[in-house]
Amino acid sequence: MASASKYEKVAADVLRGVGGPSNIRSVTHCATRLRFVLNDRDKADKAAVEATQGVITVVEAGGQFQVVIGNTVANVYEALTATSGVATGEGGSSGGLLAKAIDLITSIFTPFLWVLAGTGLLKALLAVVVKITPSFATTSTYAIWFTTADAVFQFLPILLAITAAKRFKANQFVAVALAGALIYSSTIGVIAGPDGASLTLKGFADAGGSLTFFGIPVVMISYLSGVIPIILAVWAQGYIERFFTTILPEALRNFLTPMFTLMVVVPLTFLAIGPLSDYAGQGLSAAVNWFWGLSPVIGGALMGAFWQVFVIFGVHWGFIPVIVQDLATQGYSLITGPLFAAVLAQSGAAAAVFLKTRNRQLKEVAGPATISAFLAGVTEPAIYGVTLRLKKPFIYACIGGAVGGAIAAAGGSAAEGFVLPGAITLTATMNIGNFAMQLIGTGLAIVIAFVLTMTLGFTDLPATDSAEATPVDATVSGDEVTVGLPVSGQVLALSEVPDKVFSSGAMGPGVAIVPTEGKAYAPISGTLVTVMPHAFGIRADNGLEVLVHIGLDTVELGGEHFTPQVQAGQRVSAGDLIDEFDIAGIRAAGFDPTTVLIVTQQGAFTQVVPVAAGQRGAREPALDLVG
Repeated sequence: MASASKYEKVAADVLRGVGGPSNIRSVTHCATRLRFVLNDRDKADKAAVEATQGVITVVEAGGQFQVVIGNTVANVYEALTATSGVATGEGGSSGGLLAKAIDLITSIFTPFLWVLAGTGLLKALLAVVVKITPSFATTSTYAIWFTTADAVFQFLPILLAITAAKRFKANQFVAVALAGALIYSSTIGVIAGPDGASLTLKGFADAGGSLTFFGIPVVMISYLSGVIPIILAVWAQGYIERFFTTILPEALRNFLTPMFTLMVVVPLTFLAIGPLSDYAGQGLSAAVNWFWGLSPVIGGALMGAFWQVFVIFGVHWGFIPVIVQDLATQGYSLITGPLFAAVLAQSGAAAAVFLKTRNRQLKEVAGPATISAFLAGVTEPAIYGVTLRLKKPFIYACIGGAVGGAIAAAGGSAAEGFVLPGAITLTATMNIGNFAMQLIGTGLAIVIAFVLTMTLGFTDLPATDSAEATPVDATVSGDEVTVGLPVSGQVLALSEVPDKVFSSGAMGPGVAIVPTEGKAYAPISGTLVTVMPHAFGIRADNGLEVLVHIGLDTVELGGEHFTPQVQAGQRVSAGDLIDEFDIAGIRAAGFDPTTVLIVTQQGAFTQVVPVAAGQRGAREPALDLVG
């Protein structure tokens, strides 16, 4: 009862500090934080909440007022929701317009982005084969592979319907039926043309036929590859669907709601939503082309210099709809031309670090990171493990990207498909603009980043010897405890984590790991006091408590990409498997998989000393605790 009263007091103080129940739009929690979406931020007293006994700190991010509690957050959450009656669950973002727009775009596009990238790469490879052997384009083999590569993009509205319905809380199957109707208008013949042949609605309108709906003229556009129309249509679907669900009798609701919703939304899209959004999409493409027309060199330099900066802060998602819309309306996007220089410049800087550094662990990271950035355009290992970590090489790469991007844009270069910029996918730019200038610009970007890093240098990490550490589980020796690494990967100082709560040490001392394998192990022996899909708290018999937190803000994934192997209250031994997770899936969803190991309660120990550095395996020593 005493414990319950303690949690209730913390909950009451926090509730008062955020402005009371009426100021809370929704609240949820992760492994360490209460996450509030407030109606009025000005009514919340951040200082008062931070001063509450039992609260570690307050973080404001992503439109959320996040109150960091620690391992007992579930108890405080239960006490708060039991007494206040506030709405639970995600309530969206209450941040600025840009934050809300980026949040909307990422939630709709990220689930299938890798599919677009993979099929785009296939189209780029086919373009190379056709350049080498033109006759291959006339074969049925080419036709089958091209169909494979192009289908996802042509039927993109179906994918968008699924993710948009999830975002707007609409029925996903009705949304797919809606997208199917839009695509049907450009693919299946349903109306007789002048010669009696069956035409699609789009073909009938293009042939001069009078297409109307109850006498109202229909401006029929092509919905193949469309982006904006289906998103707006599903948004409207959500409201209309809820309206019919409310007014229809329960016995008829299940089949009449989809019928009436589609009867309203499909014609509404043909009459208004589609044409208006098509004009808006064409306006976006025209604006980009107009800006490039004024000065492609400046546009290319800016994109080349700042693209990786945009990626770090997540702002690059704002360009994705523009790129996809350009591809749908004109078959290419001028924005994409300079991105190859921006991305591949990072590989040049990472290669120079690989040759110049005397730190064995850094060299082990820089080598593979250079290859993945150069060939596939996957720059996360190069940026977070090498260039941004050392700061100066990242800046040198941005300079190279600016020069190379300007040259590529001056030549009018652009990618024909949606591809991740890399050496392999450079062929996607062969047919748009001056391919030679694209190659020169990209090559110069790599060379500039490489030469600047080699000549101007950087502050190297301390050199390490070549002796391999002996893998061990968490062990106890006298008044000293060794805590093992929960995952394999690149070990970072806690201060390098892009999360104030962890990096400031407010949660406690520890280390961070950029994981290379999707398996997490218990760093100590003890009882699991917290088990969430992405976070695990373990309490040892001697009072020591540790937290393993897989990914940053991954609570928003709702358990997706995580498969816990244990349950709360279970006893584990150091080295036991506690979780399996999909690193690629987490990244594709727009989240950082960096895993944090924190000592939340030191027990009788007075000092926590990080002992791991560089690339390390799970179960190797991570922290020494001294009594």
